[in-house]
Amino acid sequence: MKTFGGPVLFLDRSDINTDEIIPAKYLTEITKEDLKPYILEDLKLPGFDPCGPKTKNARVIVSRANFGCGSSREHAPWVFEVNNITAVIAESFARIFRQNMFNCGMAAIELPKTDLDQIFSHAGDGDASMEINIEAGTLTMSADGKQSTFSFEVSPFDKALVLAGGWVDYADQKY
Repeated sequence: MKTFGGPVLFLDRSDINTDEIIPAKYLTEITKEDLKPYILEDLKLPGFDPCGPKTKNARVIVSRANFGCGSSREHAPWVFEVNNITAVIAESFARIFRQNMFNCGMAAIELPKTDLDQIFSHAGDGDASMEINIEAGTLTMSADGKQSTFSFEVSPFDKALVLAGGWVDYADQKY
């Protein structure tokens, strides 16, 4: 079974859109793998380097509200998939982006602002990591030798999609 979690990339801003996740000029690439080097290329945040080690090593992204807004394209979750990002955690998601994450077998987890504020308090910790248990609906943040656990809910169908590895694998198992 696929594991969810790992090093965290903190993107402390609301309204990160699909053009910032993967610029439109790369949508003509032939394979998902061709998208890999362009992850978050156009995202502008103080101190953020899309080519830096924090981005390359990340397995979880933590952000703010309305993540994945903008054009409804599958390329945005695909670029996360080929970069081994297994989950995005935010206060809210654009509806189509969120569903595309589940359809690709990745977790889109919504947490209240108070929980996100607590998680973001560890943004400066170089060793921040997260373990996510999709079945139990819990995630554990580890940083500075401390751990905090948070609960989340995902619909039974979306949970089944994620646990199956995405829509295609789910359909293969069920139909």
